[in-house]
Amino acid sequence: MTDWTVVVPVKGTPSGKSRLGGDAAARRALAESIALDTVEAALVVAPVLVVTSPASAAAFEGLGARVLIDPGGGLDAAVAAGVATSSGAVAVLLGDLPALAPRELADALALAAPHPLSFVPDADGTGTVLVAGRAGGPLATAFGAGSRAAHAALGYAELELPPASGLRRDVDTVGQLLALPLDRLGRRTAALVSAL
Repeated sequence: MTDWTVVVPVKGTPSGKSRLGGDAAARRALAESIALDTVEAALVVAPVLVVTSPASAAAFEGLGARVLIDPGGGLDAAVAAGVATSSGAVAVLLGDLPALAPRELADALALAAPHPLSFVPDADGTGTVLVAGRAGGPLATAFGAGSRAAHAALGYAELELPPASGLRRDVDTVGQLLALPLDRLGRRTAALVSAL
């Protein structure tokens, strides 16, 4: 397999994942658990660079990920900072995939390897959960509303994975989280969901 670095932007602040609802402390704990489970799964496949806040850095370093402090300016700015400090082929993975299995990420990267630029849409079909680019090439991203169409317009090849893949099941709301089978969730997220 191509040697990849996986860049994972994680906001890591009390305002992160506001659509999860609840009080700020509970929301932050849940968002951090989801991100830690995502990064832990990714680390089975490739080295991971997490772009996050100073408050969250130690937790990801404890997993074995490298950490870059988020420079501010939003998601695409965090991604750009992470990509700029990475070498070789780079994949940008969103940090809200609590049902991600390492094999699903490995399969996606294998599919991505022949393409200069590629992406995986979310299960809803409008967003993006992963973008990937070969070594030395540009990796401009357009995360946010309508990012599937935006990445296609930028010349990214769309990779086909089953809609039920944990890689495609990003979580922005409690409803999306509860729709995932408990036995598919990472251990930290599953523990919090069981307590709900």
